[in-house]
Amino acid sequence: MGALPEVQARVMDALLHDGAAATALIRPTASLSARQRLQVYRHNMFESLTAALGAVYPVVARLVGDGFFRQAAKAFIVAHPSRSGNLQDFGGAFAGFLRAWPVAAGLPYLPDVATLEWALHHAYHEVELPALTLERLAQVPAAEQAGLRLRLQPSARFVGSRYPLLRIWQANQPEALDDESTISLDEGGVDLLVVQCALEIEFRHLGPAEGRWLRALAGQAGLAEATGRAMDADPAFDLMAALARHLGLGLFTWVST
Repeated sequence: MGALPEVQARVMDALLHDGAAATALIRPTASLSARQRLQVYRHNMFESLTAALGAVYPVVARLVGDGFFRQAAKAFIVAHPSRSGNLQDFGGAFAGFLRAWPVAAGLPYLPDVATLEWALHHAYHEVELPALTLERLAQVPAAEQAGLRLRLQPSARFVGSRYPLLRIWQANQPEALDDESTISLDEGGVDLLVVQCALEIEFRHLGPAEGRWLRALAGQAGLAEATGRAMDADPAFDLMAALARHLGLGLFTWVST
């Protein structure tokens, strides 16, 4: 029969590509041939993974319709088979797949919608850590403040788009199904911070300088360096206002020098 990794590879190839290389490994039954049994497994695998994608990307599915979404899901599953036993990990590459998939070329905003939905999925399943307080921050000696490194909540994700991404997402929520308002893709883009707070997902609109500042902090830049990057985008960037806003919203969890 061969070593286990070889057997697994042959079965996976048969499931993903409808090949016959694994039929010799399957015992037929009185009612089903080996190939038919593989087809049953294949059908169940695609159905379960398509359902998992649909649960993570309901707005993408609503925007394109069931037939298109199932076609996309099938192509994605073949190109990016699940590598984890946890279905919550499946689908992270969907936005990149849509961006490169020729069939979706006429829907340039769709990959950004998928990026937002994956950020929501990620944020919801992350732990929320105790927030850094202003009192704790004030204990840092003045001479060390420029080098402070502020750690963000594990759920924090940045999503930028040249399209009105949040409006598209909001208009396709269950409670907005009767909303007949038209969204123009020329309305302008958004820069969003997606973060979980008490099991609720929050969207925070970011200005260009504020977005640079937070991304730099998320990349472990020191406070002075992050502020310098923000001021490159906007010399009027108000550090104290940005710091107070996000401290108050519980975004920072830990500080080091």
